[in-house]
Amino acid sequence: MPRMRLTSRIVAAGAIAMGAANAQRGAGDWMTSAFDAQRSNWVRSDAKISRETVQKPGLELSWKMKFNNTPRQLNGIMPPALLDFYIGYRGFRALGFFGGSGDRVIVVDTELARMEWEKNYSVPDATSASTPACPGGMTSAVTRPTSTAFPMLPSGRGMGRGSPAKAGVGEPYEGAVTLRNVVRPMPRPVAPAKPPGGDVPSPFAPHVQWVLALTGDGKLHSFWVSNGEEPASPAAFLPPNANAQGLIAYDNVAYVATTNGCGGAANGVWALDLATKAVTQWKSGAAGVAGTAGPAVGPDGTLYAAAGTELVALAPRTLQPGASYKSSSGEFSSSPVIFQYEGKNLIAVTTIDGRLHVLDTAALGSGPVDSSQPLTPQFQTGALASWQDPAGTRWILAPSANAVVAFKLEAHEGATKLRRVWAASGMIAPATPIIVNGVVFALSRGAQPSPNAVLYALDALTGQRLWNSGKTITSFAHSGTLAAGGSRIYVSTVDGTQYAFGFPIEH
Repeated sequence: MPRMRLTSRIVAAGAIAMGAANAQRGAGDWMTSAFDAQRSNWVRSDAKISRETVQKPGLELSWKMKFNNTPRQLNGIMPPALLDFYIGYRGFRALGFFGGSGDRVIVVDTELARMEWEKNYSVPDATSASTPACPGGMTSAVTRPTSTAFPMLPSGRGMGRGSPAKAGVGEPYEGAVTLRNVVRPMPRPVAPAKPPGGDVPSPFAPHVQWVLALTGDGKLHSFWVSNGEEPASPAAFLPPNANAQGLIAYDNVAYVATTNGCGGAANGVWALDLATKAVTQWKSGAAGVAGTAGPAVGPDGTLYAAAGTELVALAPRTLQPGASYKSSSGEFSSSPVIFQYEGKNLIAVTTIDGRLHVLDTAALGSGPVDSSQPLTPQFQTGALASWQDPAGTRWILAPSANAVVAFKLEAHEGATKLRRVWAASGMIAPATPIIVNGVVFALSRGAQPSPNAVLYALDALTGQRLWNSGKTITSFAHSGTLAAGGSRIYVSTVDGTQYAFGFPIEH
């Protein structure tokens, strides 16, 4: 083999290995409810989806599958946790981990639309006591353990360099010669002390990966992603038949919110130490935790939950309440979303009068930095979405009764102000939108006399409609129905059908 060709293959193999290692650690995957710990519903980048490509022929139904799942009231299949690039003993695969209301965990190869493994924990007579407020069964989507750090912003560049390479050899411990004139020489290295537990493992080393599911009996299950095996008995977490929302796990602790007092579970936020199995709870009183995505998590691990008229910060692990904000606009109607803006960590949430509020997490008690005019009073928003465009402008998206409304934050006379920019109307009870690489995907969930859901692709800057699914989806959808990853958009409907829209690929 010519030397040049061999060198090229070695470089390519190294790039693949590095990309695989990053993918194995979940970079860019839809990990938990609303994508990340901050509940942003924003997929930063995508290889195929863009404002240009969705306007061309190509985006279409990739596959649909009707899962063997027993619906509970309007609950069916929940949005998946995704592992877009898994390296296993059977090669490279893309996996989707779906939770079913009938206490099922269903895992699909999302490229081949092939069932990988399935777990069934259903109880034969479980539907007898089911009500709309307390449907029973699995009510929270499955999750993968995630990080609380803000996901990296898209750079607009690949792995290549931005300037020509320069050669040269520096003195020992001097560092690169290209830095000689801008930084001080590096000090001679000192061997670090070894931690008590031994060497720190390499993040690129093979490691076991998990997916977590909370079944209707209140037990938390931990599965290996490869085959669904549970190496340990499930942990007791909640009372049976609790209405749980927003299961998330980080720093070896799982958290979930409960509402409606179902199964005798006190409303609030619960924490389960995955090592000791100890359970802690913050009780919100008569008010359940608002929204469909559960508490949002700041980069330091602090949880923020909206319940009744209170937005409260909870310490990780202990759930000790800290700063809080009392709403004067009525009860909260959505889960919060957290984002960065001009060096601050801000939080957005809606209240039942239809207003969107933005607060500084460092000064919750000071009240909103700004609030919008009412959207749709009494509409249960469920959850919000937030993204930052290439110019650095921060956007917040909220569903209303018949539209998706986009706001952006602007600095005005030293203050932060919300400005309504566009609204995509004509939808039926739209779900919380998601943003993928500058494209907003919004779902008109459908109801009589138009019982089929419709997925729309919108220009995130203008709200212009770029594409829609037409009559492809043949049933209507309930809350919390969208997810995205690997150039596919996932939509679930109440009849138990899972739709995947994307671009054709060769196998």
